[in-house]
Amino acid sequence: MSLAIPVLGKVEWDRLLDAVAARAGHITALLDRDMPTELVQDALAAGVRLLPSANDLQPSCSCPDWGYPCKHGAALCYQVARLLDQDPFVLLLMRGRGEQQLLDELARRNTARAASKAADPTSAADPFPRTPTAPTSTPAREAFAARADLPPLPEPPPLPEHTGRPPVFEASRPAEPGIDPQALETLAADTAERARRRLAAALEHDAPPAPADLTEWQDAVRIAAEHPQIQVFARIAQSTGRPLSEFAQAVRAWRHGGTAALAVLEDSWTPDAYVLARARALLAENWADGRPPALRAWRNRWTVVGHGRQLRYGHDGLWYPYGKEDGTWWPIGQPDPDPATALAALLAPQDRRS
Repeated sequence: MSLAIPVLGKVEWDRLLDAVAARAGHITALLDRDMPTELVQDALAAGVRLLPSANDLQPSCSCPDWGYPCKHGAALCYQVARLLDQDPFVLLLMRGRGEQQLLDELARRNTARAASKAADPTSAADPFPRTPTAPTSTPAREAFAARADLPPLPEPPPLPEHTGRPPVFEASRPAEPGIDPQALETLAADTAERARRRLAAALEHDAPPAPADLTEWQDAVRIAAEHPQIQVFARIAQSTGRPLSEFAQAVRAWRHGGTAALAVLEDSWTPDAYVLARARALLAENWADGRPPALRAWRNRWTVVGHGRQLRYGHDGLWYPYGKEDGTWWPIGQPDPDPATALAALLAPQDRRS
């Protein structure tokens, strides 16, 4: 099985090389093993059809298949297309010139062009940037990754202290069907605040970046927690399809630690036995009289016997305080890495926290 493609003549090669040399980006793309659409278009404008058409392909096979091309020819065409997609120099080789031959010719043309400009400094500037020296064999992506010769970045812009006001829709104008003006205002304000956080993280400020890769449930809880308007809370709670009390628990948990705190509310898990033993030792060591309250342990949850109070250990290594309200456990305070500190705060007189 063979596949023949017509080679380009000398005149066509001269035109093609002129088109490639006219733009530095063409040379960079070829060295990066890419065939930009602009190069193909510039070649066509110069009268050279670089990419072969179906009529240019001449498959030859000894099989009895009557199709044109036969299944072997079609398979070979697909394989050739894959090779051309990986390395454009394969196409140029099939058209009659090898990679090194092409690079040498491009270097010669660029050197001659640079000498011509140096001899006539009053000549008009070339509308297309051209490389004054011979192209190297370093791929563009490697040269960019090295960043050895890149100019220094400008000073970053100042971080806004707060986001601007979201757009306010005129109440006198009816909303378009299917559009909720209040929801749009909330989403615009939320998007602006997340953008400010990401900018703060990029500028290495102390503000935490907005959480990424949230589920729909987590994002609904986040928006309600970060935009504490009763209208927002009620509308989002209704959209989740969950009981109002469950959504309120999740929102309160989020305010105490984001996704980690929400996971503590919703999931129970068994920490390493060494971690729990170490926590009990710290509790006894740091408690005032060395005799902390009796605790009933279940998985990552320590319930204070005789009190409606509980500590929950999170995957982030923090202890989260919980209190029982109307028969349901609610998050009631900020977490702490020290179980003794967390338990002391949990049993303090000011026991209702939000």
